[in-house]
Amino acid sequence: MTIAVSLSSALSGVTMNEIHIIGGGLAGSEAAWQAAEAGISVTLHEMRPVRMTEAHETEGLAELVCSNSLRSDDWENNAVGLLHEEMRRAGSLIMRAADAHKLPAGGALAVDRAGFSGAVQAALEGHPNIRIAREEIADPPADWENVIVATGPLTSTALADSVRALTGQESLAFFDAIAPIVERDSIDLTVAWFQSRYDKKGPGGGDADYINCPMDEAQYRGFVAALIAGEKTEFKEWEKSTPYFEGCLPIEVMASRGEETLRYGPMKPVGLRDPRTERRPFAVVQLRQDNALGTLWNMVGFQTKLKHGDQTRIFRTIPALENARFARLGGIHRNTFLNSPRLLDGELRLKARPALRFAGQITGVEGYVESAAIGLLAGRFASTQARGETMTPPPPTTALGALLTHITKGADATTFQPMNVNFGLFPPLETETRGRDRKKLMAHRAIADINTWLGRKAAAE
Repeated sequence: MTIAVSLSSALSGVTMNEIHIIGGGLAGSEAAWQAAEAGISVTLHEMRPVRMTEAHETEGLAELVCSNSLRSDDWENNAVGLLHEEMRRAGSLIMRAADAHKLPAGGALAVDRAGFSGAVQAALEGHPNIRIAREEIADPPADWENVIVATGPLTSTALADSVRALTGQESLAFFDAIAPIVERDSIDLTVAWFQSRYDKKGPGGGDADYINCPMDEAQYRGFVAALIAGEKTEFKEWEKSTPYFEGCLPIEVMASRGEETLRYGPMKPVGLRDPRTERRPFAVVQLRQDNALGTLWNMVGFQTKLKHGDQTRIFRTIPALENARFARLGGIHRNTFLNSPRLLDGELRLKARPALRFAGQITGVEGYVESAAIGLLAGRFASTQARGETMTPPPPTTALGALLTHITKGADATTFQPMNVNFGLFPPLETETRGRDRKKLMAHRAIADINTWLGRKAAAE
């Protein structure tokens, strides 16, 4: 039976300086680690397995629900790679676990899902300042004075209703879709081949980290037509007006936007050469390793709301996947987020109830790393508050600071939408610079500023 703690609950034994964190995803796990490392007692409340969500498959903390990729790890040229590096320097548990369980993925940081989640959970369970409570929190009790809500895009209805009652906010939501996973030995490697785009080397030194399934023009156009015609998951009436997040569109939604859309998106063939023809294919489907054994591979960019029968039928028309066995088919779930510029202050506290601080995707950041990054900041803000002190936010010239600024005061509250970290969120350089030089200069400025903020001695970058 679900344990739901409500506002009327009279809990005993509450430690005044204790931090309660609701949600054991990436943001909640990172927040718990940061606060505990600062010497503060933490109770991490996770409702699974008492109550599961429509997307999670395990009860593990920091379970990766969609992709297993944390995206680019290049800190000098990519904003998310810069965020990785800043978090590493800030003692991030999420980044420590990711680095320990990384898989070949070209220039990206992909991880073994089970190993990654297990490492995060073991670290939290073994920390003397952390207690893990498996229970649903419907409404944080009034005598909890320092709370972080990190329930993510799958916030329970009861807790969402509590927040809505405090803010008067209409529900803001979008749909997020999950890509299928294919068993490696069911992929025909007489047709497909291993190669990273432009032969780009990843953290492990490999330049052939993706399996590529080529399509000629006729195959591609037939595939697009099948996607558009395929039977889709039906939405409930109240869900029909909910928008998708543009950065994670279902493959069939992209296909419906124009016949060439996929060739300039997840099926773009640039930087690849089919060894059988020595030519670039018309289009390509890429698969990326999903577990440490290399037995499971996910279809990159193929999140979908197609019904399972049509997924199997249509995806088996892809060359090299005619006999594919799917360890998991794609799915779809509803994501919820706050209008953070209107509702949260600069320390991520709910203006209507400052005892509540929010972290992760529910604040309107998009992506695993961004969610964990806001958890990192929330944990530091909360632990500083528990000591009766205040914390200076990270400078907006850093990836951490740029994200925080975007969700608390940098965006128009009337048009606020979830956002991945990107260099467009950073203040401009003092001198105008274009192209890669601009990104590199911004990245080096960020590292210098994050070192200062963390009190680290600057190293030769």
